[in-house]
Amino acid sequence: MSQEQAGHLLELLEDRYQTASTIMVSQLPVKEWYNMIGNATVADALLDRLIHNSHRIELGGESMRKLAQSGQIG
Repeated sequence: MSQEQAGHLLELLEDRYQTASTIMVSQLPVKEWYNMIGNATVADALLDRLIHNSHRIELGGESMRKLAQSGQIG
């Protein structure tokens, strides 16, 4: 993620913070967001706004794509 993209995401989340619902979907675990964002200060600010008052649903198990390729699901 470029610094410009991280800044835009932070601006969006700041505008919506505690005024509107936001749904985020990611295949990247939260602990790896710091590396993806590349700036610890911006990552802290983003995660602060996302995680405060949030409901996190973390799915586990094998990828449905892998299961389909192996013939385990129809």
